[in-house]
Amino acid sequence: MRVDNHTSFLKSGKPICCLKLRAAEGQTTQITGRVTFWLSHIQDDQYFVTYTIEPMLELLWIEEVAHEDTGYKVLFPITTPPMARPPQVRNYTPLDTVPEQAVFVLELGTFNLDVELLNITFPTMVLTVAECNARGFNVQEQRSLDNTLKSFRMEVPFSDPVVFKERRAEQGVTTFTLQLIYGLVVFPEYAPFAHSAVVDAVLLDIVPPSVTGNCDQENFHITVDYRNQDPFFVVLVGKRLLNHELAQQYLTEGDADFTITLPFSSPDAVFESVHSSSVRSRLDVALLNPYNNMTIKYFSLACSFLKTLTECFSNGTMTALAVKVESAPSLNPGQLTLSNPACGPTYSDDRFAYFHFTVNSCGTTGKFINNVMLYENEISLPDELEVKLNGTTSSEEYQLKVSCYYVVNITRTLVFLTRPRDNEPFAETGTGRLMVRMRLAQDASYNTFHKEEDYPVVR
Repeated sequence: MRVDNHTSFLKSGKPICCLKLRAAEGQTTQITGRVTFWLSHIQDDQYFVTYTIEPMLELLWIEEVAHEDTGYKVLFPITTPPMARPPQVRNYTPLDTVPEQAVFVLELGTFNLDVELLNITFPTMVLTVAECNARGFNVQEQRSLDNTLKSFRMEVPFSDPVVFKERRAEQGVTTFTLQLIYGLVVFPEYAPFAHSAVVDAVLLDIVPPSVTGNCDQENFHITVDYRNQDPFFVVLVGKRLLNHELAQQYLTEGDADFTITLPFSSPDAVFESVHSSSVRSRLDVALLNPYNNMTIKYFSLACSFLKTLTECFSNGTMTALAVKVESAPSLNPGQLTLSNPACGPTYSDDRFAYFHFTVNSCGTTGKFINNVMLYENEISLPDELEVKLNGTTSSEEYQLKVSCYYVVNITRTLVFLTRPRDNEPFAETGTGRLMVRMRLAQDASYNTFHKEEDYPVVR
């Protein structure tokens, strides 16, 4: 048997090899198994690829006289001619952002798996892949789904010195240009080659939005001014995005700005601290790029709001409101108690606990201070629960003292009004029998009286 010739051609992007085999008389031929692979080649600093297939030929001789079979197997590698595959740089840079947050997103490919990226040359420096990543360029190797091809992805911030910036004031735009040369190598021959690229991006000169705020007695007021530009951001209020539902509650729009009005007790605000007659609350607002969630602007406003947390009533009852603060994120207000652990809150949710009790209950203590009676109690976690939480979390101990002052001796002025009666009251004269019973007390307390058998009483 001999191979007269073989041909190769491309079909549907894949190389196809055809063999013409001729077998001598008394011989049989069978092609079994195959090994295929791609290889990279460099010719004149250009990138080429070849495709190789290694079919296994199995030959069998039959001796007619001896009736013996003789066979052997041989690998017959076939390689296509080199095919040019020029690398391409694909630019995925988003242009709907501000320069401070923008990045070039580039992808170089595609290559066989025997190609590696060694370094990247910029106009002012040469950086290895490790140095690029340390600089924040985020160079990554990406492979195809069938794991036969690879490409190299990189992100270069517009703000990096390797990016050339040119502002065109008359056009109201800024041009950002990145020049780079990829240094690559083919293994195992260690054949080097390079690919150069120039990419640019043009951004409108957008003035970043400004955020200001103030407080009144009950609310936060946050104003976002986007300077007559189309808003290209989403708003994060506390930990929630300002969606349509929240906007209906909080948002007031102007021509080139909008104002968020939020109560200090809203779940989107956090309580920093609690005092006897005030609460310090904070509202965090962030403007985010909707495409990469990067922060465009961050603003935080904290104010103290007058709030009665403890009320004292003349009938000897007290009410107290405990507030969950930022420093105790794992606190469950429903688990708080007064000094007596049996006295829990009358009402509680995930942020507040409300207590109602009398001054002579729930472990309330009292003491005289001059002409004032001071009643005190403390809101905290039960000891066993405090130990458990401190053993599993880093939350601080929660304690809130509540107190009431009562003046011991005080004169109150009562005011009442009278009005003339239509008829003066009078008693009518009547006759009848009046039953009268008299008893004699043994002492001035009038608690013990003489019995009938004690009479007559002699003194």
